[in-house]
Formats: sequence, structure tokens, C-alpha cells
Amino acid sequence: MSENHVPTTPPSLKRDPDPGAWSGDHRTPRPDAAPGAGAVGERGRSAGGATFAGVLMMIGGALGILNGISGIARDNIYTRVGAYVYALSLSSWGWIHLLVGVAVTTVGYGILKGASWSRTAGIVVAALYVIAYFLFLPYAPVWSVIGIAIGVFVIWALASEGPKRADAWP
Repeated sequence: MSENHVPTTPPSLKRDPDPGAWSGDHRTPRPDAAPGAGAVGERGRSAGGATFAGVLMMIGGALGILNGISGIARDNIYTRVGAYVYALSLSSWGWIHLLVGVAVTTVGYGILKGASWSRTAGIVVAALYVIAYFLFLPYAPVWSVIGIAIGVFVIWALASEGPKRADAWP
């Protein structure tokens, strides 16, 4: 025997990775094993995060629309703030929230539909959403902090998703 001899297992004794299938030719391919796609979860948690971000954008946008309508309809919904650098009339804040809410809802719908433009637009609109709620902090501090946290999550989820490949499933 030579030193380089490596014992091999006869083909009849090799373990089949899927003992339930009687032949590799008759196996049903797994959806996550599409050509060019890696292991399960190659897109990772962020793929589900992007969908969740779209849902959050739809909900947050709808609430922003309602917030804007209430600010436009009644100028005394929120307490007035004293000397604040970014003090606007509450009607102005209502219009800002209405417009941002419509944009956030529209882009959130685009994300859920998988539109190619929606991811970049989502990051931009979520950044505007965060800025608007940061400036609105003195008027509604708790809701503003919640809105900022939602916006930061949306930005993270959309930015970390990674590019979609043409050969990826689905």
C-alpha cells in the first residue's frame, strides 16, 4: 500500500441526502434551491423586514393622514408650544403630516407590490417622515418618538435588503 491511498466508500454504501426519494431524477426541486439562489434565507431577515416595513409605512402613512386632517380641521387639537425654533401653526403642521402621510402610504403600497422604484423612494420618504416627527416632538412627544422609531426601522429594513436578482425565486 502506498502512503497516498485514501479509502473510498463504494457507491452502494453512500448515504442518500434524501432517503425518502427513490431517485435523484424524480425529486421535486425545493423553491429555495432555484438556480443561482443560495441557501434558505440568503436574503436574510431583511426580506421579511422589507415586507413589514411596507406594512408599517401603510399604517404610519394612514395615521399621518388622519393626524394631518385633524390638524387642518381644528387648529387647537394640540397644545401650543411657547418659544420653539420650528414653531408653525397647527394648520401648517396638519398639511405637512397630510402630505407626508400620503407619500408614505403610496410608497408603502409600492413596496408591498414589489415596485422597482419603491425601495429608494421608501428610504427617502422614511427619512422625511423621521425629520417631520422630530420637528413635531414638542407637540406630541410620545407619538413623535414612536414615529421616529418606526421610520428608523423602515430605513434599516429597506437599506439592508440587498439587491434583487433576476434569477432569484420568486
